[in-house]
Amino acid sequence: MRNVAEHARRLGVEIEAPIVLDAPDDHPWNAAADLVVVGLGGAGVAAAVEGLERGLTVIAVDRYEGGGSSAANGGVYYAGGGTVIQHEAGETDTPEDFYNYLKIEAGDVVSDETIRRFVAESSATLDWLMGHGAKFNSTVWKQKASYPPLDCFLYHPDNSLVATYRARAKPAARGHRCHVRNGKKAWGLGIGIYGPLRDAALRMGMIFHRHSEAQQIVRDRSGQVIGIKVLSIPEGTRAARDFTRFISRANWLFALLPPSFPLAALTYGLANKYLAKARAIEQHGRRERWIRARKGVVLSAGGYIINPRMVAEYAPAYVRGLPNGTLGDTGSGILLGMSCGGATDLMGRISAWRFINPPHVWGQAIAINARGERFVDETVYGATMGEHIGERQGGVAWLVYDSASRRLAFRQAMDRRLVPFQRDITFVNLLFNSRKASTLAELARQIGADPQVLEATVQRYNRAARGEEPDSFGKELVDMRPIAIGPFYAMDLSLDSRFLPISTMSVGGLRVDEASGLVLDSEDHPIAGLYAAGRTAVGVASQTYVSGLSYADCIFSGRRAARHMAAANTALRTLSIT
Repeated sequence: MRNVAEHARRLGVEIEAPIVLDAPDDHPWNAAADLVVVGLGGAGVAAAVEGLERGLTVIAVDRYEGGGSSAANGGVYYAGGGTVIQHEAGETDTPEDFYNYLKIEAGDVVSDETIRRFVAESSATLDWLMGHGAKFNSTVWKQKASYPPLDCFLYHPDNSLVATYRARAKPAARGHRCHVRNGKKAWGLGIGIYGPLRDAALRMGMIFHRHSEAQQIVRDRSGQVIGIKVLSIPEGTRAARDFTRFISRANWLFALLPPSFPLAALTYGLANKYLAKARAIEQHGRRERWIRARKGVVLSAGGYIINPRMVAEYAPAYVRGLPNGTLGDTGSGILLGMSCGGATDLMGRISAWRFINPPHVWGQAIAINARGERFVDETVYGATMGEHIGERQGGVAWLVYDSASRRLAFRQAMDRRLVPFQRDITFVNLLFNSRKASTLAELARQIGADPQVLEATVQRYNRAARGEEPDSFGKELVDMRPIAIGPFYAMDLSLDSRFLPISTMSVGGLRVDEASGLVLDSEDHPIAGLYAAGRTAVGVASQTYVSGLSYADCIFSGRRAARHMAAANTALRTLSIT
């Protein structure tokens, strides 16, 4: 649809309206396969491996080197119901317990049948990943934390230990962190899952065209999607080598500092210079290629969080967030699906992560809104805290604590078990991101809150912290400390907090038929031959994010698309034999 292509260009994404072929066999195709993957990240590589195992031929294209956010993330895979790793760790979990908890987080964005299927496949899918070379470890961390110590690989990456959640569903450690290291960094670990799958796909015969951007869908007269047009930098050329070098340097510089930190303007400026050099190569060094898809195309090119124009269009409240994605998360896969009439949902939904633990003492403080009222149990997982701030509190929040808690925060930040980024963020915010006042009333005036409201809020909280009455948000006594010893402090938790940037990720996308992964049009009719998976599509992780759930949904949805395609292929072969 031409208007979608024009809309995409306004958003900085180059796609073309679909081309319709009267005689597909006469078209000058450069290559053909049963399954064509657009975007070889977690969902794309899962589709590729599953398809190859089921007898399909596969061609994959990626604008960069492949991997995307799946390879760049913290390496956490969300699984439960009694996985082999849980058994080794002594964690008791059942499919029903896993379902009861996941239903709370996933809500109604997918059907109950889909959640049950996701749960039923979970343990076997982890076995499948391990069978292809992904390594996991059963050393377990049982406490609440945004990320476990680097020597622990199974933990609670969710709200399952929070009292009000624990009352509704039996908790278990379900965050399976892959057993790889990237120094002392908590990112770049997803390669431990992605890499073995990519290597398995290549061994089984997948053809991979890196530096190849899909820009157009090809359909036949019946409406079936039968291929794509890509623009490729020829492999093995100097242009390809320079492109890889420029993109690598840009990625390294982008990851050095959050955009609001001192000197970030310098690192981001240098990164954009390398990115501009890479874009110049794309402008002048690419060749047109046509790839035929005999059975179908899987759009698995990620979300749109790296595209600031798209964020401004669909989720303007999060423009100043810290994009949690890689350069491929421009929304191109979503827009390609829309160009064929694909419907979208939850496009304005952003998962925003506001972690305040560690240090543990911050979770014992109170989070207040613009008026000075509490709005949540402060021990909830970071994505839940971010959802409360961004969706229910107008983007404004503060963490209020006293001088005794401040001193304890400094001590807890020195815990050697902390990942360095946790320690560094704690020190930066203790030193540079706090308002200080001798009284609560004065503190309220500094942050624009109502002094009487804040004082009443603290008094009520202190009574609960002393065990005199239940906490209004169900917070447990062990997670509470009275706020009583001045001076008092308020740390900015808002969406635009300068020294505590909030990580953001888009979770909406193309609507799909949940049994097959086929993209749906505006009338809920499947678009023949066009599938979507991962963050290009609405999925299990599109309601409330917990760490590792998006990765798990990528694998789940990628395999679903390939299975459906292979089943249709088998049915056709059986029909032809009959």
